[in-house]
Amino acid sequence: MKKWIAIIICLVLIILHAEAQRRIPGQRGIQASVGVSDGYGLLKNKKISYQVGISLSHYTLNKNKWLYGVEYWEKQYCYGNRSIPVSQLTAEYGYYYTFWSNWGKDIFLSGGISGLAGYEVLNWGKKELPDGATLTDKNGLIGGTALTFEIETYVYDRIILLIHIRERILFGSSINKFHHLTGLGIKYIL
Repeated sequence: MKKWIAIIICLVLIILHAEAQRRIPGQRGIQASVGVSDGYGLLKNKKISYQVGISLSHYTLNKNKWLYGVEYWEKQYCYGNRSIPVSQLTAEYGYYYTFWSNWGKDIFLSGGISGLAGYEVLNWGKKELPDGATLTDKNGLIGGTALTFEIETYVYDRIILLIHIRERILFGSSINKFHHLTGLGIKYIL
């Protein structure tokens, strides 16, 4: 009888504490993300506005995470019957605080703040346009911050689906200082 009680207690403790080895302190993951930005340009006026990124994450003792990575952002601006691309390549280093997770530890809601630094290029460095007009804005270094809301949901023990909403605030840019990004990503736990 004592044997069965011990087995039942062990099973109950395992079930109550089962987190499938998720967000262990020191655990690392690699993630890739894609998204649209600034008014969802793919849906309006055939302007292209997108971002792609790759990042590494590192979980802390309290199940929050540090994130560092690179991101490429591009937006096409209409000029007559042409489009003028503006591209930004940024490096990111940030901290994400987990403020909610479900009982099964397979859905996490986080908010993060990141520092950004990078370079912006207008029209791939070409100042003169085919009609003779000249761009007065300059290529240059940019820097700022990003505020992020992120949802992580485990698809499998090592595969996570990400949904994020970001607001990037960049100084030194020749165009808008604020960029809203919405995207999807996938993370693999190493």
